[in-house]
Amino acid sequence: MTATIDTTTSTSEIGKARLRKEDARLITGRTRWTDNITLPGMVHVAMLRSPFAHATITAIDTTEAKTRPGVITVLTGADLKDEQGSLPCAWAITPDMKAPAHPSIAVDTVHFSGEIVAIVVARSAAEATDALDGIEIDYDELPAVLDMEAALAEGADLVHPELGTNRNALWIFDSGEAGTGEPIQAALDAAEVTVTRRFRQQRLIPAFMEPRSVVCDPTGEQLTLWSATQVPHIVRTMLAMTLGMPEHKIRVIAPDVGGGFGGKLQFTPEELLSVVLAQRLGKPVKITESRSESLLAGHHGRDQIQDITITATRDGKLTGLKVELMADMGAYLGLVTPGVPVLGAFMFNAIYKIPAYHFACTNVFTTKTWTDAYRGAGRPEATFGIERIMDELAVELGMEPMELRKKNWITHEEFPFTTVAGLTYDSGNYEAATEKAMALFDYDGLRAEQARRRENGDVKQIGIGISTFTEMCGLAPSRVLGSLNYGAGGWEHAAIRMLPTGKVEVVTGVTPHGQGHETAFSQIVADKLGVAFEDVEVLHGDTQVSPKGLDTYGSRSLVVGGIAIVQAADKVIEKAKPIAAHLLECSVDDLEFTGGRFSVKGTDAGVAIGDISLAVFAAHNLPDGVEPSLDSQATFDPENFNYPHGTHLCAVEVDTETGFVEIINYTCVDDVGVVINPLIVEGQIHGGLAQGIAQALYEEGVYDESGTLLTGTLADYLVPSAVDLPHFNVDQTTTPATSNPLGVKGVGEAGCIASTPAVVNSVIDAVRQFGVVDVEMPCSPQRVWRAIQQGRGQLAAGGPAGQNTAEAGGGLGSTDSSGNVDQSTPAGGQA
Repeated sequence: MTATIDTTTSTSEIGKARLRKEDARLITGRTRWTDNITLPGMVHVAMLRSPFAHATITAIDTTEAKTRPGVITVLTGADLKDEQGSLPCAWAITPDMKAPAHPSIAVDTVHFSGEIVAIVVARSAAEATDALDGIEIDYDELPAVLDMEAALAEGADLVHPELGTNRNALWIFDSGEAGTGEPIQAALDAAEVTVTRRFRQQRLIPAFMEPRSVVCDPTGEQLTLWSATQVPHIVRTMLAMTLGMPEHKIRVIAPDVGGGFGGKLQFTPEELLSVVLAQRLGKPVKITESRSESLLAGHHGRDQIQDITITATRDGKLTGLKVELMADMGAYLGLVTPGVPVLGAFMFNAIYKIPAYHFACTNVFTTKTWTDAYRGAGRPEATFGIERIMDELAVELGMEPMELRKKNWITHEEFPFTTVAGLTYDSGNYEAATEKAMALFDYDGLRAEQARRRENGDVKQIGIGISTFTEMCGLAPSRVLGSLNYGAGGWEHAAIRMLPTGKVEVVTGVTPHGQGHETAFSQIVADKLGVAFEDVEVLHGDTQVSPKGLDTYGSRSLVVGGIAIVQAADKVIEKAKPIAAHLLECSVDDLEFTGGRFSVKGTDAGVAIGDISLAVFAAHNLPDGVEPSLDSQATFDPENFNYPHGTHLCAVEVDTETGFVEIINYTCVDDVGVVINPLIVEGQIHGGLAQGIAQALYEEGVYDESGTLLTGTLADYLVPSAVDLPHFNVDQTTTPATSNPLGVKGVGEAGCIASTPAVVNSVIDAVRQFGVVDVEMPCSPQRVWRAIQQGRGQLAAGGPAGQNTAEAGGGLGSTDSSGNVDQSTPAGGQA
């Protein structure tokens, strides 16, 4: 497909830097968050959560809690075991995948610290919370299972003994077997240079601004659930399937939602329990988690160990890539938990031409909070792995790291290009984005300054990090999801209602949680129908208003949901055409439609689409047999993903005496296709950069040896604020996507995917001269300082460099074509 909207005219809404329609109410708080909802007779629920990671519940005494003021009832898992069902997992990645039952409240055994073990229902939230102290529970503690490798060892304690293993699944892709490339073993055998590294993707917590909240009202003709969720349509379907309720009797509303980052792409225990309790009590119930509960029991992200081997010729041509992952599932499976690392399987090859590729992922159960989608879902992990190993290979080859990338990336003349992982990239221009980024960054100047400081032995050393990335976004396509055994499709639905006054209502199946859908979709419809931006109203987030949809995640809102709106608008124009011809007393073939007006070619005669809307409403003078309606709907399922890309460059200053890292220059040039609203794109990039930099330098979910989460408050889980982040130099190139008529690509996850390796590569580059080859994320001052001390000590002792990966799992080293270990002092282009 090719772009059909002219974005070059000055009157075009597409491309205009519109302030967001929704910001006035969001910023001033003049909106309705779920926790603001109060219904007549509503009761409040508080959850008692397990302090143990793994334990048997031997006794629960709720007697005293039931006597507390305001308490209506106190319930345990045993009380609800026949009603609660099992929370679903929608992605069985292999036929033999192990999936335990996932109760919303533990019945006899707890499997992670934070699992719900008892519920108090009271007249107020404070009374419910206070009464939790009156519940007495006896536990027999069981061994915590925290280390993935130990969990897979013979005789390991089992998280779910009934499964007989802690292995959830083993998923493998091999280019030789798939026919997309050569066998990996041949590449390994023939390699002139082989570099192997182990990288750790630490556990992250989404830390959205608005904690999760649910209100359930069972008192009407249908059950109504308000939830701070990204996925109201999916929640409705899951409720119906889990509890056996008629879907048409369930209405799910996601009012304004304060952030998600994948953390609200879930069907939660709290949602299910709210329905069970509301039906049992016959009253509306509300559950709002505390911040600590959010960090403890909302699903976590990442948590992988990556063993990566890359092979190349001595002159720097890549010949093979082998990736072996272990991915921590936590104690249970959420909606897409097992599939998150599988999404990464298709992006480890990134923008490079690699002849042979092998990917194997072992998913492991542990006694931690379960993991699931977190901003980027598999793609940040893959981008980090390939961009880190490319830097390590550059050092091994003695090449400048950008030159190594240029030598191997897909050139713009080669698109469309089918990768070794089997995806077909439709468009891209990595050269243009990189050239622009390097100029804005002053790449050569910073390299010169880096050399000067090294020569002078300055305390503060400069490091430069590169991340040239692409990602697949726009989840869909449904046939691809089907081939991966995902339990749903990826289409999206939209409807347009033409009102008699000339105003337009747009109904979309995607559900925003801060992205600016109302503004961007209004701009698209304003251009397509030639109406005023202000005359478009976008409705969303209510399954009764928008009965069909698959919601918002995976940067799909614009590239799937937006295209459904375009198609619905096209149908409006087609429906209006015979009516316009009738009113103008001409042939349909003599009409042209521009700027919201049908005109008779070669004349001044014409009629605006708003006037046609009024004529249709009156229905006094319509052609025979024509339906008196311009309303339309469309469902779009793309044929391909789309592939935004970019070049991110980071310069850091590392204090070699304290380990403190300061970003002194962050420049990125992203190509997200045609831009609908530059302000929204820039905001999305900024937010993504903050999140990716946070992974590199600040955030980590940490458990102690007993399985207790040590980072259960925002005093312990270090989310950076604005003052912790640098000024971002953000720019763009534009290569339209060919997979949709707008030429747009996703942008919501780009900054998060690209920035983490850019930052970590820059940190390593700054201290590599001391023998440091890796610092485990987050690169805190303490970890950087320790890495420097270890590296200096090894170099002073005359030992090999490259053994000082602070808190990394090892796996370092490189071999030549004879298989001999070569761990000489890193040299080459980064010096």
